[in-house]
Amino acid sequence: MIETSIKRRVPLLPLRGVLIFPGMVMHLDVGREKSVKALKEAESHDQYIFLTSQKETTMDEPAKEDVHSIGTLAKIKESNKLANGTIRIHVEGIQRGSVDEFHDLGDVLVVDVSLFVEANEADASTEALMRTLLAMYEQFSKQSKKASPETLATLKEISDPERFADTIAANLPLKLAQKQDLLEFVEVTERLERLIEVLGNEQEVLGLERKIGQRVKKSMEKTQKEYYLREQMKAIQKELGDREGRTGEVAELKEKIEAAGMPEHVHEKALKELDRYEKMPANAGESSILRTYLDWLVQLPWSEKTEDELDVVHAEGILDEDHYGLEKVKERVLEYLAVRQLTQSMKGPILCLAGPPGVGKTSLARSIARAINRKFVRMSLGGVRDEAEIRGHRRTYVGAMPGRLIQGMKKAETINPVFLLDEIDKMAQDFRGDPASALLEVLDPEQNNTFSDHYLEEAYDLSNVMFVTTANNIGTIPAPLLDRMEIISIPGYTEIEKLEIAKNYLLPKQVKDHGLKKSTLQMKEDALTKVIRYYTREAGVRSLERQLATLCRKAARKIVAGEKKRVVITENMVETMLGKPRFRYGMAEEEDQVGAATGLAYTAAGGTTLAIEVSTAPGKGKLTLTGKLGDVMKESAQAAFSYIRARSDELQIEPSFHEKNDIHIHVPEGATPKDGPSAGITMATALISALTGRKVKREVGMTGEITLRGRVLAIGGLKEKAMSAHRAGLTKILIPKDNEKDIEDIPESVREDLSIVLVGHLDDVLKHALGEE
Repeated sequence: MIETSIKRRVPLLPLRGVLIFPGMVMHLDVGREKSVKALKEAESHDQYIFLTSQKETTMDEPAKEDVHSIGTLAKIKESNKLANGTIRIHVEGIQRGSVDEFHDLGDVLVVDVSLFVEANEADASTEALMRTLLAMYEQFSKQSKKASPETLATLKEISDPERFADTIAANLPLKLAQKQDLLEFVEVTERLERLIEVLGNEQEVLGLERKIGQRVKKSMEKTQKEYYLREQMKAIQKELGDREGRTGEVAELKEKIEAAGMPEHVHEKALKELDRYEKMPANAGESSILRTYLDWLVQLPWSEKTEDELDVVHAEGILDEDHYGLEKVKERVLEYLAVRQLTQSMKGPILCLAGPPGVGKTSLARSIARAINRKFVRMSLGGVRDEAEIRGHRRTYVGAMPGRLIQGMKKAETINPVFLLDEIDKMAQDFRGDPASALLEVLDPEQNNTFSDHYLEEAYDLSNVMFVTTANNIGTIPAPLLDRMEIISIPGYTEIEKLEIAKNYLLPKQVKDHGLKKSTLQMKEDALTKVIRYYTREAGVRSLERQLATLCRKAARKIVAGEKKRVVITENMVETMLGKPRFRYGMAEEEDQVGAATGLAYTAAGGTTLAIEVSTAPGKGKLTLTGKLGDVMKESAQAAFSYIRARSDELQIEPSFHEKNDIHIHVPEGATPKDGPSAGITMATALISALTGRKVKREVGMTGEITLRGRVLAIGGLKEKAMSAHRAGLTKILIPKDNEKDIEDIPESVREDLSIVLVGHLDDVLKHALGEE
């Protein structure tokens, strides 16, 4: 409650952007000319000056209407002149006042003010307001960082309501207009009520700020958080010695991961491992392991593929250009392409090319890749005995790597190469596992779309790969593995095929490799035939190629030495250049013989004739078999012997021949192992000839298995056997009736020169094979 109002004249100091309450102590910097003179005026009298705020802070020379009428009378405690000419004063607010008159004396502003003097005693209502305000300010000081504990302590000691209200008003973070509003409340109770209202609003704003802050903190963008963490990581790595940091390397790896086209589950795994790698110190043991793993993931093909060349005619041309014969394999590849062209999608087939060495299995797989325009990868399985070679090692091992399949896919750089698994029959197994069992998943079109490699730990799709395997002997391949492959048998080449291969492929290649030309070296066809017959004995053509290379070297030497400008190799020259013949093929007998029949045999090196000789001598019925015969062949001889004993009367043989005679059956070339049932009718014919004295016709060759009832059963390798008969000079061959379907496999040129007789019983054989009694 206001008691009196005192009037007095004092210099005026307008304030810009600041306000002072009674009881406040403040430092002010004074620089305006009129303000400086007002200071001097005050200092020359009683040190009192009237402070009031300008309405506009930008105005340099305010008039009466430009300043607030309510201000504070202050006393100058201290003044100091600064180096820049500004005067710094230390003032203390004394009383509120209101400007009555405004006097501009030209160089100084003077005002007549009315000062408000208030009662210092607090009644009950004022006390209640003060307590409420103190409690609110205490709560406010806990929430706001702008309220100091010292102010709170001071307030607790103040009993004067005027000073209490002004102290709180001075220490609240309010705008200048709000503070001016509080200054203009002359009645203390009104001021306390207004302060309660203002403080309540401030607390509400603080609460909202806190909520907003928490919400913003929660919804902070992930990128900002990552940026902050990455900067921290860079600082940590720098301290640990990794000065350059990994930011660039990680960014590069991330780009590669995004560009690799990985399946979703692999992509997630790669990013997870990349995150681990980024956080790991460079000198940590696992750091290099993680880096290698990430390199493998980004370098493997996940979606990159080559477009298949589906033109069947074009593919057939390439296959014929690279290989002569091998019709079954070529047909199977062309069938695959035809189906692929119709369906536009098909799992890669799994072919197994089975056949003797040197017939072109490996080069055929390479040719298949070229024909269908795919990348080619070769993996040799010969001698592999560790399962980890196929599936890889787990990353926990030092120097761990993926298996050779995944390595091959990395090399191919596409997900649909032609993948050759060479020598699949040469795998072994030991305590390190069974690689053949590991291949079961790889070579199953229903399973290999999720092939599991121990190193990758994630499924890899092999279903687009065209697997081609090769084997010499499918008998050594485990049955479950064999069942998953489509077996295509490649038999040994016939003499006619070898001649074509030598003329069209091997000889031109060797001529070129030895620096010769067609004009400087020519080889007659009969010379090639002689090399094939007498200097090689093989199913394939490797040895033949070596012999042709020898001829080219000798021809090159003659040309370089100046002996000849052009070398023509004839049949007679072959023996001079290669030496004496190394092999001899069976030839037909020169005349009919008793006890000697010509059989036809099939070996890994092709077909050959087999002379079977039988001799009888007085004895006790002993049967001797020689010539390094296998068990099956011995059993065939026993079967033939038993049939003859059972039919001795019809064959006009003495029934007791087996008791009075020792019989010896011999197959020449005794050092060569022989086995199989197909010599059965040949041995029976030779036995009957020896026991009856009837001669066996020299121009007749025969093949067939015999039963105890004299029936003739089917055999294999008819094509090769027929060609060996033709080569040996035979004119008639006897074959089982069941082999009639195989006659079309025999080359037409051979069929024209041979009389092929189908026999179903030994009686039919004897009619054609034995001469008159």
